[in-house]
Amino acid sequence: MSPTISHKDSSRQRRPGNFSHSLDMKSGPLPPGGWDDSHLDSAGREGDREALLGDTGTGDFLKAPRSFRAELSSILLLLFLYVLQGIPLGLAGSIPLILQSKNVSYTDQAFFSFVFWPFSLKLLWAPLVDAVYVKNFGRRKSWLVPTQYILGLFMIYLSTQVDRLLGNTEGRTPDVIALTVAFFLFEFLAATQDIAVDGWALTMLSRENVGYASTCNSVGQTAGYFLGNVLFLALESADFCNKYLRFQPQPRGIVTLADFLFFWGTVFLITTTLVALLKKENKEVSVVKEETQGITDTYKLLFAIIKMPAVLTFCLLILTAKVTVYSMYVSIMAFNAKVSDPLIGGTYMTLLNTVSNLGGNWPSTVALWLVDPLTVKECVGASNQNCRTPDAVELCRKLGGSCVTALDGYYVESIICVFIGFGWWFFLGPKFKKLQDEGSTSWKCKRNN
Repeated sequence: MSPTISHKDSSRQRRPGNFSHSLDMKSGPLPPGGWDDSHLDSAGREGDREALLGDTGTGDFLKAPRSFRAELSSILLLLFLYVLQGIPLGLAGSIPLILQSKNVSYTDQAFFSFVFWPFSLKLLWAPLVDAVYVKNFGRRKSWLVPTQYILGLFMIYLSTQVDRLLGNTEGRTPDVIALTVAFFLFEFLAATQDIAVDGWALTMLSRENVGYASTCNSVGQTAGYFLGNVLFLALESADFCNKYLRFQPQPRGIVTLADFLFFWGTVFLITTTLVALLKKENKEVSVVKEETQGITDTYKLLFAIIKMPAVLTFCLLILTAKVTVYSMYVSIMAFNAKVSDPLIGGTYMTLLNTVSNLGGNWPSTVALWLVDPLTVKECVGASNQNCRTPDAVELCRKLGGSCVTALDGYYVESIICVFIGFGWWFFLGPKFKKLQDEGSTSWKCKRNN
């Protein structure tokens, strides 16, 4: 039988679980003479009604809160891991600009945009990352370390092939299909690393400081993206380097994409080795808060999460929100960290982040694909010709004409999105406030044994 807690002035007995769930620390001293049922029931109902963002987790009041300084090293490690994660994202984001400088069509750029979809599909293999691991090495390190090693080696290998893929050699044009495949694998590895880091963040930091995980995510990814995109493009540009960084003009920038890939591949290998050797996982927290029963159990929990009304509503809203508006990234990440149940932390966080990423990726791909069809071009200088197809454009040029843009599809899309945006916010915007006011039980996994 389960142990019970008795009060000498009352014959009532309560299980420890009921005691910890019902006790309300804000309600003042206990009523004299015994446990008051109305007091406990009221506290329980109040706890259910309490908004999630104010919830600190069951039993947390029994533990001394940990300060920011006590976990500073873990926060800095998370920040650095997210910086590394942003490098592949930034590099992939720089490729369309390079392709555009080589006059690659918007349709081909839309095809290349599929490289960002692994971050929107990682939910498919997130349960594997949660359930399969080497216990002695660490639940998250079992995936983080090998994934980052493969990322480093892949970047070094890609540095030897990227010039050929971009058509930088004589007589070649960019191989968009091969580039897409290569960078899709690149982002797949980065997405897998993201699953491991997101899950580790929930147990690496205490519940009091778990909100810093979203800050590390947003700041780290942004910094990594800046390094892999803005900084790289600046240093790769001959014009920028000649104007601001050189005394004597040169035909090329300070670095090439191949150099950049090789450098960061080396950084990945070195830093991953240090993490593998020096950072230990909090095994006690992992066992208590994250234990699952294998792959099948994890997938069952995942489907149970998706079917919860609060989660399903949140997913549907976030899938459409980024069609028209830019959601506050830090706020969404903080909200996801707060509501994620550590029982299946990596997969839960991945579900919410995946939906958020997908909500941003599919509008981007569709928008790029629609630019060319919505653009109106006219053939100037050649009679009875048009520029509706690539063959027509070529014929116009052969006859001495040139294609001039009469109506840019970008502006057409912008106007359409403005109207859709106002409609979305008017009809669906209030549902976000309702989700924030949901009780904590609306987001907790209900495990069926």
